[in-house]
Amino acid sequence: MILEQATLQVIAGKEKEFEKDFKLASKYISSIDGYIKHSLHRCLESKHQYLLLVEWESLEAHEIGFRQSPQYQKWKELLHHYYEPFPMVFHYKEISQND
Repeated sequence: MILEQATLQVIAGKEKEFEKDFKLASKYISSIDGYIKHSLHRCLESKHQYLLLVEWESLEAHEIGFRQSPQYQKWKELLHHYYEPFPMVFHYKEISQND
């Protein structure tokens, strides 16, 4: 499992619109082979900052399966105009878990 992490800086005053469009966009990412789940978290200290976490079966599921798909084009149309600056995306592989 790969964990994708992106800190999203949404243009101030556009938070409610972004959240509404994110719900719509969620159907596109969740339709991709290799997608496991995702969550969006809003920062308490900075209301225009969000944390996006997405679990993928592999890095390729995100980088190729999603980013090279028609669904990604829809995701982009709905969401990318909200970001300033554009987010950096990082991928993590679990090395330890406390059960």
